[in-house]
Amino acid sequence: MIPSRKDQRRSRHFDKPSYRRRNVVERCINWLKESRRIGTRHEKLAITFMGMIKLAMIRRCQRVLGS
Repeated sequence: MIPSRKDQRRSRHFDKPSYRRRNVVERCINWLKESRRIGTRHEKLAITFMGMIKLAMIRRCQRVLGS
């Protein structure tokens, strides 16, 4: 979070639980982008792209669980 300037009067609300969830989502997206095929979007159709995302998530889960 970027601190506000001194000459500004309004302070922004910081929701810590939402910020933590955002971190989880960003890490998941970065894990998906490890797969070159997803990061560069070789798939033209949305359904095949979604299939590649599912395969990448399965691979990630297998890697994390140690299978």
